[in-house]
Amino acid sequence: MIILQDMEKDKQIELLEKRDVRPTALRLLILRTMAEFDRAFSLADLEERLDTVDKSTLFRTLTLFLAHHVVHGIDDGSGSFKYALCSAECDCEIDDLHTHFYCTRCHRTFCLRSVAIPHVGLPEGFSAETINYVIKGVCTDCSRKEH
Repeated sequence: MIILQDMEKDKQIELLEKRDVRPTALRLLILRTMAEFDRAFSLADLEERLDTVDKSTLFRTLTLFLAHHVVHGIDDGSGSFKYALCSAECDCEIDDLHTHFYCTRCHRTFCLRSVAIPHVGLPEGFSAETINYVIKGVCTDCSRKEH
């Protein structure tokens, strides 16, 4: 088990260094916690799991990770900005973006990496810098609870 943890830590250090982020112990702890989520997470979600780390440190780290493409940000319309870890190949360019799903029952947001954002033809002179594509509905877990 210790060997596996060391291998994961090495991968986390490599990921941060690849994104030009100095891998401090606190940043590695935050990154490891982010990797535990099976969905997009908010600052409040991180605060809940890392209750010994102050909110301003978490916010600064999220801002740094966002700027260096360690995480991507999601405005799912819930009023609470969400984050998700980027894949190793992601540069957060428009071609790297994917669809997100917001469950209106449990209020969780999921990355649908296999669902590409549809191409939208823009009028001449317009250029897209970012796209936020969110589908709202009921997730699998909530659908099962109904039946």
